[in-house]
Amino acid sequence: MKKQIKLKYPLLFFIPVLIVLFGVSNYARALTIAPARIELSGDPGQTLSGEIEIINEESSNKTFFTSFENFEPRGDSGAPYFVGAKDGLATWIKSISSVQIGKGENKLIPYSITIPKNTEPGGYFAAIFFGTTPVNTQSGGEVSIGGRIGALVLLRVNGDIKEGGGLNEFMTNGGQRFFSSLPVSFFYRLNNTGGDRIVPLGEISFKNMIRLTADKISANKKEGSVLPNSIRKFDVIWGESLIPQNGEDTAGFFTIAWKQLQNFRFGWYTAVLNLTWGNTNQTGSASYNFFIIPWQLLILIVVALLLIFMSVKRYNKFIVSSATKKHQ
Repeated sequence: MKKQIKLKYPLLFFIPVLIVLFGVSNYARALTIAPARIELSGDPGQTLSGEIEIINEESSNKTFFTSFENFEPRGDSGAPYFVGAKDGLATWIKSISSVQIGKGENKLIPYSITIPKNTEPGGYFAAIFFGTTPVNTQSGGEVSIGGRIGALVLLRVNGDIKEGGGLNEFMTNGGQRFFSSLPVSFFYRLNNTGGDRIVPLGEISFKNMIRLTADKISANKKEGSVLPNSIRKFDVIWGESLIPQNGEDTAGFFTIAWKQLQNFRFGWYTAVLNLTWGNTNQTGSASYNFFIIPWQLLILIVVALLLIFMSVKRYNKFIVSSATKKHQ
């Protein structure tokens, strides 16, 4: 299935924010391109080809100019950091220099990638951009790119590619151990010392106090990648909040207790992370212990039990008193 990206033209220059390895923010009535991520593999000396569909959902005709840039990891968020096109994959890609698309129209834009014969096996990463203005170098070395959006190109050059890496960390956000209810947010960090990107696959299972599996969730639902020679942080959430996000901090006592009742969890849990990645099926695992104590709900239950106990006690006292009076 093709992934699509949409955004308003005034927002196009936020490239590092909007274009990520596994999804792009969508905006109504805008330019759409598909696919947003192109995954290819080929041999040194081979030429690969494909097409990108562009749909102009604006109310006027538009002209777009193509450009290419390599990207590399920066930080642990997984967002690509664009580094220009002096060499590498960005210089191997060819396409038309510009295209005019009428309002409401769509066009297929062909591209080709010629892998040099002496290319080392491994992963190579770039983006094909479509901008509202030509890419021009200004005085002082600055580059004027205008507004642009693009498709990420993830190329694997076949051969003997080293694979390596490991699981660095797994815990709840902030290392928290005690929670009053779901959701509980986890993260793990995976490092990649190999020559190509890796996509960790696996799950997190949650075992309760009697060691039975209470739930399972995907460890990488969006199939995010870790680029070579980098570490990426993956965020995973167990459970859904029943309170609107902007009301979490201001929710009342009874609202929270009702939420805890609807999604009841209680006691000591162990989160077990199991991952596999790479063509050689490397593995990593870790576990984390935490407690869920729905104290607001427990307080209401205790109060309710006390009221029932007191009511029963008073009722029994009333019955005994009534019976005693009848026999006097």
